[in-house]
Amino acid sequence: MAGLLRRVAAGFQERIASTWRLLSDTTSFLSRTSLFHQYEGELMELRRSLSTAGRDDTVVRAVRLRLTEIRASLRIQGYDLTLGALELSVKGFRGDASVAQGFRRLVVFIGERKIWVIAGDENHRVLHDYLESDLERSRSGDISQKHYLWYQWRAGLLTISGADSEAKDDFEDFKAWCEQPENRLLLLGRMRKFH
Repeated sequence: MAGLLRRVAAGFQERIASTWRLLSDTTSFLSRTSLFHQYEGELMELRRSLSTAGRDDTVVRAVRLRLTEIRASLRIQGYDLTLGALELSVKGFRGDASVAQGFRRLVVFIGERKIWVIAGDENHRVLHDYLESDLERSRSGDISQKHYLWYQWRAGLLTISGADSEAKDDFEDFKAWCEQPENRLLLLGRMRKFH
């Protein structure tokens, strides 16, 4: 009987711990979007409910259910919740010497609703031509910005810097674009394959 009680207690502790993780992950993700203000009050209420639940499994299950509903709604809207653990830092300019520091070349084309990226060891002009050729073949259009950059992944942090071939004003436009929460997530999602 004592063994059964221990297993039940351990199961409850695991459920409450995993619900806290789910709440934390959901809050972290939403804080990186423009939707955060819509959910902030509800997330605070869920946190309060969970912290005062004690051993009430009904409350823990209700909080978990609501978090699952929120996350499903976000996925339907096109959000990739796995990006919540990734960070983006956009700063400064780098030259060819940054290869020795672990940086790689990156070319980014930005359209109205989409971005295209290519990374590699070739120079930025060659990468640009590859990407442009691919877009011509697929007849993708609406490119409003082109950027020549350096990038490096370190743990979950993506650092992006301008290349010598990137105009200062263009880099400022890129930084301004990256300041929009959904754009940051879009870029992180596209760059994850180069992680």
